[in-house]
Amino acid sequence: MLLFMLNSLLQPIHGFLHNTTPQAWLDEAAKPKSLPILLIDHANCELKAAQTAMWLIRTYAVEKESADALLAWLKPYEDYVYRRIGSGDFSGYQSGLSKKLISKTEFAFGDELIDKMVLLIKEELHHFQQVMEFLDQRGIAYENLSAGRYAKGLMQQVRNHEPARLVDKLICGAYIEARSCERFAALAPYMDKELGDFYVSLLRSEARHFQDYLTLAEKIAGDDISARVQHFGLVEAELISSPDTELRFHSGSFIEQ
Repeated sequence: MLLFMLNSLLQPIHGFLHNTTPQAWLDEAAKPKSLPILLIDHANCELKAAQTAMWLIRTYAVEKESADALLAWLKPYEDYVYRRIGSGDFSGYQSGLSKKLISKTEFAFGDELIDKMVLLIKEELHHFQQVMEFLDQRGIAYENLSAGRYAKGLMQQVRNHEPARLVDKLICGAYIEARSCERFAALAPYMDKELGDFYVSLLRSEARHFQDYLTLAEKIAGDDISARVQHFGLVEAELISSPDTELRFHSGSFIEQ
């Protein structure tokens, strides 16, 4: 039953992505020495996913007062990661918004973007907290890691005029979310049971995220986006299949230095 459910979740993800995770990346990720880097960068990815969703809301969908409420929501997490303020234990922190977000009247898709992205932010911050708990349980100290080339490589292809810029950023978000889920499933058999079960649970929770991004992109574009989806799919596949010398959660085919 579980296998059938996982396959049903992965089928649209595999149909969307142009390739699968290289075996060389999985071999490197499975090494015990790689676990600290993998978990720390995974935590960073969860926070960055929340930040991206929040940036979309603040930039396109809400006025300043609501934008400030969003910043306050994320501040404890960013304080720890970027300024090392706090203990890194968010188990007692009641993450959420203190007030309802009011959408801009001139942006027709504001309410839908807010609804989808707020739910995504809640899930990503919860998963960030879970990864931080794994770091603590396994005696792995959080440390700053340089960003990989993956997200930057996608964002370099984003057009600089609206609404094309927003459409492209949403398509990028779809590919990042889909790749994350593909990696959760690919990694699970290589991890110990606790981590393997965790990655399966993340796949179940986040499998719809890429489709939420695509749905918004299609509505905002108002016409066929298949050419842009194809373009970013090829770029994303090249980033995943080309060699990297630093292991990151979304890095390419690993090669030893």
